[in-house]
Amino acid sequence: MTAQNTAASPQNPRPESGGAEVSAPSEATTSNRPQPRQQQTAWVVAGNRTPFARSGGPYANTSVQELFTAALDGLVARTGIAGQRLGAVAGGAVLKQPKAFNLVREPVLGSALDPHTPGVDVQQACATGMETTSLIANKIRCGQIEVGIAGGVDSASDAPIVVGEGLRKVLLKLNRAKSPKDKLMALSKLRPADLAPVAPGVAEPRTGLSMGEHQAITTARWGITREAQDEIAANSHHNLAKTWDSGFFDDLVTPFRGVTKDTNLRPDTSAEKLAGLSPVFGKSLEAEATMTAGNSTPLTDGASAILIATEQWATEHKLPLLAEVVDTESAAVDFVDGEEGLLMAPAYAAPRLLARNGLTLQDIDLVEIHEAFASTVLTILAAWEDAEFCRDRLGLDEPVGALDRTRLNVHGSSLAAGHPFAATGTRIVATLSKELKARAVAQNRPVTGLISVCAAGGQGAVALLRAYPQS
Repeated sequence: MTAQNTAASPQNPRPESGGAEVSAPSEATTSNRPQPRQQQTAWVVAGNRTPFARSGGPYANTSVQELFTAALDGLVARTGIAGQRLGAVAGGAVLKQPKAFNLVREPVLGSALDPHTPGVDVQQACATGMETTSLIANKIRCGQIEVGIAGGVDSASDAPIVVGEGLRKVLLKLNRAKSPKDKLMALSKLRPADLAPVAPGVAEPRTGLSMGEHQAITTARWGITREAQDEIAANSHHNLAKTWDSGFFDDLVTPFRGVTKDTNLRPDTSAEKLAGLSPVFGKSLEAEATMTAGNSTPLTDGASAILIATEQWATEHKLPLLAEVVDTESAAVDFVDGEEGLLMAPAYAAPRLLARNGLTLQDIDLVEIHEAFASTVLTILAAWEDAEFCRDRLGLDEPVGALDRTRLNVHGSSLAAGHPFAATGTRIVATLSKELKARAVAQNRPVTGLISVCAAGGQGAVALLRAYPQS
């Protein structure tokens, strides 16, 4: 007996079951089916953050929940959406205590938003804010939600202090003990050394090196000079100071706990003053140590959030379409066994993002590269100009090319503002969106921006934003 062929083919487009004849669906059946949803565009319509403050400063007694609640409430008040139910709020923190396990949902409940608004925690080290932006934008594109908030928060002042492994095991046994004898037995295992707390780690688990020491290796490998790093740092402070003085941040920052401006900002600094600082990273390398506290970001506390929506929702709520979230990309590199630097992932992600959207670096009007260290910016730019790197690592026939520095970090960046890890991404998205919109209107043409953020673990995230002159 010959088996009947039930596989799908051009002649038989639907696979048959058990040899039975399969009839085509009737016109009435197909007409009643829900039609596929149209893909939406996702627009940044507003942003808000707290002023950023150095760790141990004015926010020393403030929790990450309180910081994120402040960022949310400022955004809600500014956009007039108090009491409204949103599709989702996505946020996260790199440093958080165990009691903050539901970090985003708790601030939502404590904010002026409708308590029926869901909250979701996301964490990808310093790229957390970029990932929350991508998450909310993609939910909107897919038609799952009309509006949502993306954000991030971190506080080195509120970092968790954990107990050592010995004490942890004893406490768990003590909790399980039923009788006084069992409890005494558990406590008898405790040793004085077990009582020492464990401070938050800053080293990469697989290498034992801090982010700064990793970047020092990359800096030396690419031959980045001390002078070039100090120039990047000085420009960051000067650009951020001008932006504050211009009033640009009036609708992007809400004062908090008596702080009205980023406390790390040094308007009067200069490359000459920065040159007097001693190196803090790379001192054990054969190459000259060039990375200082002045050209590296400090530990910082702060929170940021952006409101992303469909065009229809924004129009109904009389909010401006600042910039479209066109596309995003993430990448990771092998910094453990490979030959790549810890913070070089954006050098790989950005060319892929540009190629997918038919663009080159030279097509981009404004570029934001997160200043984890001044040399992070410079090594990425150097890699894009290097023909060998672009050929062997990126698989390109030509270099990505040089960037006009007048298009780079025009409002200053993390070296001046500070870097509360998870909050940096949405800080940059909000700032760039507003600037893109202003330029699109002034120049009466679409204006495109690129964001690049590196992250611990050899990761990175990039995003493409575009503003249009019409509202």
